Amino acid sequence: MNQGYPLVTLGEVIKLDLDQVRVDPTTTYEMVGVYSFGRGLFRKESVQGNNTSYKYFFRLKATHIVMSQLFGWEGALALSSSKFEGLFVSSQFPTFLCHETRLDRHFLGWLIKRPSFWEDLGTRAKGMGDRRRTLNPNSLLRSTIPLPTLEEQRRIVARFEELMVKVEEVRSLRQKALEETEAFVTSLHLSLADSKIVTLDEILTLDEQQEQVLFGKKYPQVGVKGFGGGLFAKEAIDATQTTYKAFNCLYEGALVLSQVKGWEGAIGICPSNLIGKYVSPEYRTFRCIPGKAIPEYLSALVATPWFWTKLKDLTRGMGGRRERTRPEQFLKMKIPMPTVEYQQKAISIFNKIHNMKLVRLEAIKELDALLPSILDKAFKAEL
Repeated sequence: MNQGYPLVTLGEVIKLDLDQVRVDPTTTYEMVGVYSFGRGLFRKESVQGNNTSYKYFFRLKATHIVMSQLFGWEGALALSSSKFEGLFVSSQFPTFLCHETRLDRHFLGWLIKRPSFWEDLGTRAKGMGDRRRTLNPNSLLRSTIPLPTLEEQRRIVARFEELMVKVEEVRSLRQKALEETEAFVTSLHLSLADSKIVTLDEILTLDEQQEQVLFGKKYPQVGVKGFGGGLFAKEAIDATQTTYKAFNCLYEGALVLSQVKGWEGAIGICPSNLIGKYVSPEYRTFRCIPGKAIPEYLSALVATPWFWTKLKDLTRGMGGRRERTRPEQFLKMKIPMPTVEYQQKAISIFNKIHNMKLVRLEAIKELDALLPSILDKAFKAEL
């Protein structure tokens, strides 16, 4: 970080500001959450006062900065706005105000989108493991930021906004091309399947190769990204790092479903490089029934928004509190399905579409990577 701008602690330029409201059992509260990775605030489902264990909520002002104590270390910080004024967050989301004579809140809004800022917060979070780490308000207030003059802050903000309009225009075009690619997969599938409707238990069977967790052995882990992102490798863990008694070992062609997030596209086919690695019992594994389904075909199909929507409708509950997608629910889901002969013919087309999708995803990633680069230049006085 450029030493040309003086460094100050956030506690010098923002202050804790909690508009605490006692929860009334007879009142319905419009709730707000904070996305991780600098993606802003979002509306959550309403909460009835008699259906929560919280004794009080915090009411938002348009000028608040909001932090998640649970996920602030991974960028769950955001600016409020008039859109969220008067809505509520739980007591896990402390709120702050800027000292307007020293800090432009929009300047801070861009600063808290920096991965390096989240990394610094991560060193201040308490607890072990990603799901146990918490960030208290004092930890945020002790972090440091570069602080140019107000005039310079506003110049930087104006320049950011000018550049981001152009970036978003290009991103929107590339995102549209990606969505058209995914829509083609769905369209081809439906045209091949015609009117043949099956339940998933006609083409899949639950097949879990459980392995007991033993002391002294390492278990390379696998996760499943949402929104059709597929499976990815994670760090290995041992018996001292988990409360699970057994893991599910992945095998060739395994369809892996996240019980918790399957409804938002956390489902995919195990690729060859992850065979033999492990998932927790929260990830259920299914095998294609020979003569009924081909893993490569399903790999393309389950990565489409069309498939996630059917899973979402299947899974009961509202928003992030949806129930887990149980295997018995999943296997009763109805979809149109072509014969394996048609599936085989479609695979080569799907492979070409998949390659196009990867190129478009990479292009979007490159655009997304521009933001940290632009931010770094700004805070080094190079913008």
